[in-house]
Amino acid sequence: MGGYVLSYDNRYYVALEEEFGRAGAVSAASRFPGIKLTARQRSEQRERRDKSGSRTFMGLAPGHRRRTEYGVQLYMTEWAGGQAGPAYGPFFQAGLGAAPKFWAGGVAGSGSTASRIQFSGPHGLTPGQAVAAGGEIRFVAAVLDAQTVQLAAPFSVSPAGGTLSGTVTYGPGRELPSVSIYDYWGPSAAVQRLLCGAMVDRLRIKVNADFHEFEFSGPAADLLDSSSFESGEGGLEQYPQEPAVEAASFSVIPGNLGQAWMGPEPAQFFTVTEAEVEVDNDIEMRSREFGSTTPRGASPGIRRVAVSFSLYAATDAATKALYQAARQYSPVSVMLQLGQQAGQLCGVYLKSVVPEVPEFDDSGRRLEWKFSSSRAQGTVDDEIYVAFG
Repeated sequence: MGGYVLSYDNRYYVALEEEFGRAGAVSAASRFPGIKLTARQRSEQRERRDKSGSRTFMGLAPGHRRRTEYGVQLYMTEWAGGQAGPAYGPFFQAGLGAAPKFWAGGVAGSGSTASRIQFSGPHGLTPGQAVAAGGEIRFVAAVLDAQTVQLAAPFSVSPAGGTLSGTVTYGPGRELPSVSIYDYWGPSAAVQRLLCGAMVDRLRIKVNADFHEFEFSGPAADLLDSSSFESGEGGLEQYPQEPAVEAASFSVIPGNLGQAWMGPEPAQFFTVTEAEVEVDNDIEMRSREFGSTTPRGASPGIRRVAVSFSLYAATDAATKALYQAARQYSPVSVMLQLGQQAGQLCGVYLKSVVPEVPEFDDSGRRLEWKFSSSRAQGTVDDEIYVAFG
């Protein structure tokens, strides 16, 4: 089948940009396990109103504005740890804003409990950062002193006397960085693509699918390709070559593995059937400024963080408390853990969510409650935290 490009012979890389629209450099470590990348560039449609003596469209001169949009869907994979985040970490930093916070780990003192950790030395943690132990990941709700923290949800077993492993935590920030997304194909003669100035307008985390999945989408400054590339585009002199291709084995995590903690007093729910966390940054591109055919920057609006989840109705106190909170418009905390082994953990923490009154779905054998688009709130840049451990 010479001449054809096979859809599986495809590799994705992502890198943060130091300056909007200037392509960031990637290495073999920047490769992430993408399921699908969609990229669309459209020319701005304008209407000519001059009279030509006929009904025929006479065409437009080159140089009109271009609008670019993209979407990426990928699997959550194992994280090697250390001071380098997961390969897809730049997407989370671009979608939330703040620089990642790395925690090297520590030893829980003998006075620790399942929900309060007393370290043997200064912990260096801040509210919203994550800690991990025994195949579980938890978030710091409050720092009591230099050696003690209160967790948002308890560990299943107290880690007293044990070692807590390192984590990397992504949190909200005022500004949003842009990323470069590289789309390489085999053979090398195929058209390669590069998205510059890609902004994460929407970030989605899906729970209880076949595998744990992340989705990122939004506008971009430009879509470049190896076939029509001209020097200067994306701040590059020549189209970048793909890093040395290495055999990649991505360990994906089954979507049914994890934990859910919710409620006014966080309780573990075993009845959750599906959940999705979405961040909407309401990004507006600087695409109307004089003298440019591509956007020159981006401005995020009010951040909207929402969680939707479904669970089986039950008669236990925790389920009733969740429904009562929705009726009374009272905030609850939500913490989701994806995975259940060290190095394969992702945690999502929303400290204050006002649940919407659930819809009753009685189409199955058991009554199911569907809480849709329950919005998270906060004080200043603290609505949501995402961590890996």
